Amino acid sequence: MASIVRAFRTNIRRTRLSPREYSTIAPIIIPTETPIEEETLPHYKAAHYYSVRIGDVYHTRYQVVGKLGYGAYSTSWLCRDLSPLDHRRPNNYTVLKVSTYLPDHPTATDRELRVYEHLANINSSHPGQSLIRELYDSFDLRGPRGTTHRCLRLLFALDFLHAEAEVIHTDLKTDNLMLSLEDTSMLADFATAESTNPSPRKSINHSHATIYCSRKFRRPTGGRNYGLPVLCDLGEARIGKMQESGPFVQPHIYRAPEVIFEMPWGSAIDIWNLACLHLFGDIFDSRGGHDPFRHLARMVALVGPPPSEFVRRSETTEQCFDLSGNWIAHQEASVPSVSLKVLEKRLSGPEKELFLEFMRSMLKWMPEERRTAKQLLEYPFLV
Repeated sequence: MASIVRAFRTNIRRTRLSPREYSTIAPIIIPTETPIEEETLPHYKAAHYYSVRIGDVYHTRYQVVGKLGYGAYSTSWLCRDLSPLDHRRPNNYTVLKVSTYLPDHPTATDRELRVYEHLANINSSHPGQSLIRELYDSFDLRGPRGTTHRCLRLLFALDFLHAEAEVIHTDLKTDNLMLSLEDTSMLADFATAESTNPSPRKSINHSHATIYCSRKFRRPTGGRNYGLPVLCDLGEARIGKMQESGPFVQPHIYRAPEVIFEMPWGSAIDIWNLACLHLFGDIFDSRGGHDPFRHLARMVALVGPPPSEFVRRSETTEQCFDLSGNWIAHQEASVPSVSLKVLEKRLSGPEKELFLEFMRSMLKWMPEERRTAKQLLEYPFLV
């Protein structure tokens, strides 16, 4: 989900807020034949999405202010919470995540709720607990055909997934990293902008549903900046230290080798994934479509061939490597002449060497040899 969410408000209201009247200014109407937002996704079906309307109040307390973003499994909306505030929620803005209804594939939404409930039951003083969003509330909305859409109201908490919660995220990508806000007036300005200049929208044929264009936040002003990144979207997360091989997880360009070769996997796949982001850039380039052989050949170029012990852990490795770890899939792809050192152009000197050592400690074929998140925090490059 593409959104920026976090706010603080010092004045605690004890009385229920009244819903606001939204603008009667005519918005831009997009032609029905022009696909926008979630309609552009490969497997989009209108019936899977709940028709949220700006200005409506849900669960008797959440008034929709504007659309923040969309994804394959949900849409996200900035809302005013009309209920009295408490110490856990020091402002009257919140994010409502409305899940899709997928009767044949309910696992992503159900899995996310299970993970959030699991995290909520853990009592921890972990110093990073403000870097993961926490489930604050959930409820169901009934669609026109009796379908159920679970709504997750999210705040921030609990960045201790591997060490204490035993949760593997499996889906680290820039879409799932949000920036918190220091300039909280951006939330009120977002609401004002929607009121004075309504978002473009379109109606779907043969239904009363409306699809809105997402609205962006203005940039921080007055010397303020965005705050710390916050990890979100636990729809693909798994609870437990180890998982058996099965359906693929992770974005394919960030996929750890043990996942590619259908081996059991654990939290070390998140460490590999983090390294592949390369500080929010792609090490493994997906332009031109994903080719698994080219991907693996590039992995060999960047981190070297796998040890024989890794190769012997799965029969599927024989498509690419001999028992010594040498690349044999020459007809499918050749190992390119590229290296981490050549790719890293932003740093130089000792700082660059420290960074490359840091990266290599995460990009190990053997998952047990990768540094844990705690070990990485103590690494010289970050000290």
